[in-house]
Amino acid sequence: MATVAAPERIEALEAPVRRTPKRSWKNLILPAYTKLIIAYLLVPIAVMILYSFNANTAANATAPKVSFRWQGFTLDWWRQWNGVPDLTSALWNSLLIAVLSTIVATILGTMIALALVRYRFRGSGTLEVVMFLNIAAPEIVLGAALLSFFVLINFQQGLLSIFVAHVMFNIAFVAIVVRARLSGFNREIEEAAQDLYADAVQTFIKVTLPLIWPGILAGALLAFALSIDDFVTTNFVAGQTVTFP
Repeated sequence: MATVAAPERIEALEAPVRRTPKRSWKNLILPAYTKLIIAYLLVPIAVMILYSFNANTAANATAPKVSFRWQGFTLDWWRQWNGVPDLTSALWNSLLIAVLSTIVATILGTMIALALVRYRFRGSGTLEVVMFLNIAAPEIVLGAALLSFFVLINFQQGLLSIFVAHVMFNIAFVAIVVRARLSGFNREIEEAAQDLYADAVQTFIKVTLPLIWPGILAGALLAFALSIDDFVTTNFVAGQTVTFP
């Protein structure tokens, strides 16, 4: 006589067997390596922040003295953040150049991206090669080339030369980021706006620009970060102007 198995027993037999994952030493290497890299990057910054609260007992001290001997807690260096005139002016120079070069490079880079994606013209391939060469070339090569060019045309070195240099190497980054955004753009949306009697300017402002705005913003942020962080190219073309860094 056949017996019918209980439903609970059938479900138990059909249920998959859970296996406890084995912890291997290979699974520990990547997390440990990641933590070491993070510590390597953050520990120097943490030490610098810590010793910014270190009191300096030396006479006529105008800046915190970096030493491993703790001399007491103080907030004087944070109150006197602009106590070093040369450092403050250098910081303002860097911020001014970064903001202005970002604005100009974003406008020009966006225009180049639109031209490369939507139009075919003579020299477009050369323009693309020049953009990628600008990104691939080492900073020391760009700095030396710009310095030679400025000397050749007798262009005075200073804030204006730094601004021109930063715009030059930032345009390529903005153009590539915006071009990537435009590559997935649906032109039928613009055609629908034109069917609703929108002219070219209205279509661009109300349809195209809002859709590609994330790419423009990303390119602008990248350009600002590259400008505020650049030292090598700036050092070549700065002349007597001091920037930070």
